[in-house]
Amino acid sequence: MQNTTRFAAGRKLDVICLGRFAVDFYAQQIGARLEDVTSFAKYLGGSSANTAFGCARLGLKAALISRVGDDGLGRFLVEALAREGCDVSHVSTDPSRLTGAVVLGIKDKDTFPLIFMRENCADMAIAEADVEESFIAQSRALLITGTHFSTEYIDRISNLALDRARNQDVRTVLDIDYRPVLWGLTKRGDGETRYIRSDTVTAHLQRILPKIDLVIGTIEEFNIAGGSPDIMKSLHAVRAVSKAVLVVKRGALGCAVIDGPIPQTLDAAFNGKGVEVEVLNVLGAGDAFSSGFLSGWVRGEDYAACSRYANACGALVVSRHGCSPAMPTRIELDYFLANAARIARPDRDLTLTRLHRVTAPRTPREQVFAFAFDHRNQFFELAQHVLAPEECLAKLKRLFVDAVAETEGSLGIHGSIGLLCDDLYGQDALNAATGRGWWIGRPVELSGSNPLEFDRGRSVGTQLIAWPLEHIVKCLVRYHPDDAIDHRLEQEAQIQTLFDAVQASGHELLLEIVLPMELPRAHDSVLRALKRLYNLGVYPEWWKLESMSAAQWRALDALIAERDRHCRGVVILGLNASEEELARDFREANASTTCRGFAVGRTIFLEPSRAWLAGEIDDAELKRSVRGRFEGLIRVWQEARSARPGKGVTA
Repeated sequence: MQNTTRFAAGRKLDVICLGRFAVDFYAQQIGARLEDVTSFAKYLGGSSANTAFGCARLGLKAALISRVGDDGLGRFLVEALAREGCDVSHVSTDPSRLTGAVVLGIKDKDTFPLIFMRENCADMAIAEADVEESFIAQSRALLITGTHFSTEYIDRISNLALDRARNQDVRTVLDIDYRPVLWGLTKRGDGETRYIRSDTVTAHLQRILPKIDLVIGTIEEFNIAGGSPDIMKSLHAVRAVSKAVLVVKRGALGCAVIDGPIPQTLDAAFNGKGVEVEVLNVLGAGDAFSSGFLSGWVRGEDYAACSRYANACGALVVSRHGCSPAMPTRIELDYFLANAARIARPDRDLTLTRLHRVTAPRTPREQVFAFAFDHRNQFFELAQHVLAPEECLAKLKRLFVDAVAETEGSLGIHGSIGLLCDDLYGQDALNAATGRGWWIGRPVELSGSNPLEFDRGRSVGTQLIAWPLEHIVKCLVRYHPDDAIDHRLEQEAQIQTLFDAVQASGHELLLEIVLPMELPRAHDSVLRALKRLYNLGVYPEWWKLESMSAAQWRALDALIAERDRHCRGVVILGLNASEEELARDFREANASTTCRGFAVGRTIFLEPSRAWLAGEIDDAELKRSVRGRFEGLIRVWQEARSARPGKGVTA
């Protein structure tokens, strides 16, 4: 079935979404009553925002028109949407209203208690200036959800946006998104009820429908738009006032697309086949459906393709926790479409889960200059050696953070700076470093353990619950592919346990592989170690490796390109090497495409820390000394990289 919709050419944006923008607090205990839930996950939410988010993930140039409060939740929403590549230039901040919120639970596959906390919330106060006609004119399509016609004020603003869209040859989309509670038809705590007949709402929607080019809704939502409990009568009523393309969501059956006269039955319409998966959570699936459909529709693809994308996106989201974070990328969607017949549980398919993790937008890290002071035993021994109290180590590491910040500002290397820090002596330092956009690694290994043990016991996943998501889980493993088999298997079991933990927690993983000194080392020992771990299904985002020859770096590049093209890179460890030795190591690595930089510690901190702990230098001198060594290594790295053909110094 051909998509004959005509879109204006030369537009900067594919779709603008207008409407709800709120925080979703999702219960983490599946099967519990909302009364019994003990913890919640925080996600971006709101139907319009979810749709914009999903469109951006699928590669559309998307934007959102909405409002948030001048609060931390509002800033979280804007930052989360911007990270997906969505235009947030017309998301304004309301100084007198709070950001909306929703509390949601998952009792069973048919029961999803939710409470809308939207009393006079910011996104219901979108102003005329927010729906600026010149901005709407930059898009091919404008989508508005039904909630944003539910009060007199927001109805006027949304109709103004529709009129401006039509003035500028922008195609208009209505996602009916019927929530009776938001129309004042149920008690305020009843967000779960999805349908209540209302002649008032029906009449209201029918005044809007003549302005719409595409209408998306469930059977119940078309029934409220058409004013009948019979879907075919409702569709005839909608067609009487609108020439729009009608897309009826039918759950596991797929969707019906009606572009023209209403057929005798839904089955007689063009139907895109559904995708059957085991349902965890239906909330957000409709927004994913809309994103998938729009991703084909605005590109002029036929309705078979639009429906295929829509139904697959909806199927993926119903199998996962949350709405926006469950939305697929295009790479992930293509994989699912090619393999859907054998994937009844998308949340348990390892390849799909990995693609969902690694193909979503991530903070770019083309280079990493990390000051590593996550050492624990070494700092304890330093303090003991000069008879300094152990309590001084917390202040010492906090001063290191100040030095890193000064280096970042002095060299202008925002986005490239980083550190490795522990929470034994460095919790204050970690707190100070977090939230700056730095690359932050944090160890989980018990210092010096071999075989590997975790610092807080075997249940490493429990430890990660309290970690900020931006912290990278760093684990040093003394590992050799030719080690005694019992020892090697124990190491591998621990590594796999850690990898499983970060898949669940969402943290990135940095594996530091150090060959044990007591075992013979061949030129390819490190390479074989990585091959073995890849064979076991371990795919860390980052590797931290000792220096290698140029030939070994080329072999490593080839291995990573073959086995994990989503790997974020390799950083070189220091092992207390001199600056001259590190300069040589950096030159050997300068042709590598996977080596992103370094994470060096003792070369930088050892002598300044000893002197500070001994009382020989003050805080200012400590920072000057550390900065001098750190910045010297950065310059050495940049000089080595500038020798690459066609490359200049990066700063």
